[in-house]
Amino acid sequence: MIGLTIFIVFLVLMILGVPIGIALVLAGTLGISMADLGLLSVPNNFYAGIAKYPLLALPMFVLVGAVFERSGVAQRLVDFAVALVGRGPGMLPMIAIGVAMFMGGISGSGPATAAAVGGVMLVAMARAGYPRDYSATVVGAAASVDILIPPSIAFIVYSVMVPGASVPALFAAGLIPGILAGISLMVPAVWLARRHGFGKNEAAQSRPPFWRALREASWGLFAPVLILGGMRMGWFTPTEAAVVAVVYGVFVGMVVYRTINLRQLFEILVDAAETSGIIMIIVALASVFAYAVNTLGIVDPIAQIAQDGTIGAGLAMAIVIVVLLFLGMVLDGISIFLIFVPLLLPLMRAYSWDPVWFAVLLTYMVAIGQFTPPMAVNLMVSARLAGVAIESTARWAFWFVFSMMTAMMLLIAVPDLVLWLPNVLGY
Repeated sequence: MIGLTIFIVFLVLMILGVPIGIALVLAGTLGISMADLGLLSVPNNFYAGIAKYPLLALPMFVLVGAVFERSGVAQRLVDFAVALVGRGPGMLPMIAIGVAMFMGGISGSGPATAAAVGGVMLVAMARAGYPRDYSATVVGAAASVDILIPPSIAFIVYSVMVPGASVPALFAAGLIPGILAGISLMVPAVWLARRHGFGKNEAAQSRPPFWRALREASWGLFAPVLILGGMRMGWFTPTEAAVVAVVYGVFVGMVVYRTINLRQLFEILVDAAETSGIIMIIVALASVFAYAVNTLGIVDPIAQIAQDGTIGAGLAMAIVIVVLLFLGMVLDGISIFLIFVPLLLPLMRAYSWDPVWFAVLLTYMVAIGQFTPPMAVNLMVSARLAGVAIESTARWAFWFVFSMMTAMMLLIAVPDLVLWLPNVLGY
């Protein structure tokens, strides 16, 4: 009865427009009070929720995304990609996806990448003859892959919530699925462009000189090598890697490219602090909700159903996929993890699903939801930049969703696509 009350209160508060963090803590506090667990557990869990070493990396990676977004790295990466693959129908959409994937290896933030890549690619694609709604869909879909490719903020949050899933293991596990997701987006992007005759003006545009483009993009190209290579070589932890990436990004923006001055740096720091503060507060408030759910055993019936064999692992996975795809349309990835990972952990244990493999699948589902209309976070950013209604992207988004879903089925059928790299690296 208490568990049902908690979820009803949470849903009612969400419907009324209460911020998600406040809704979580109010519902959790109500459950704690009704069960007489002691209200002192509320501030204790609020503090315990964020007093975790891996979370130190979160604000730093948020700052990395903000720094590289304004440093001009995206424009130079686009020029290099154009110099590398050339001009032609379907090439600019493929380049947009490739650059977004690469930016994901720097910041791990979908909306930040949608803003950075969209600011460059949407104008270029419009000049080349691509419809604005199609271009917005490509950029929004491409940015969604960023939460899969390391470093990923979603993986950091998951590692804090789930024992046995370390940050390095999750980063390694997300690499191959992230690349697979990017390729699965490139196929419909190029096919749709050529089928409908988009990009007729692209071939007539100039192609940047290769060596000059490579030289100018080299600082951005080196960023993921520094972040991921440094962690693999043992030079620094994921948390320390975030700090190194910030210093590197500031150096590139202020000294090498000179696209960031002191005033802009201050603005970047303020924006990153505000974003990080919001995330950390939600994490802390959600910890109270998670404590109530776990302590009261609210999700035990779910685990019992699995253990009794009432539903098979395949049906359980199908239900999880449908629910998370829907939630991905209306909530950001961090919020989904904070709310539903505590609920899904008993299911994961009951079916003996590997926690690292399960993390990648959850993140993949959230990524698809982030560009599925009508309420998609990344698509909202790219549609606003393109000046189109998000509803107009639906006819294009269907093909990208279908393609990524097909790739996700492959990850479910062949878990080694996720687990091979962490096992090879010894995580």
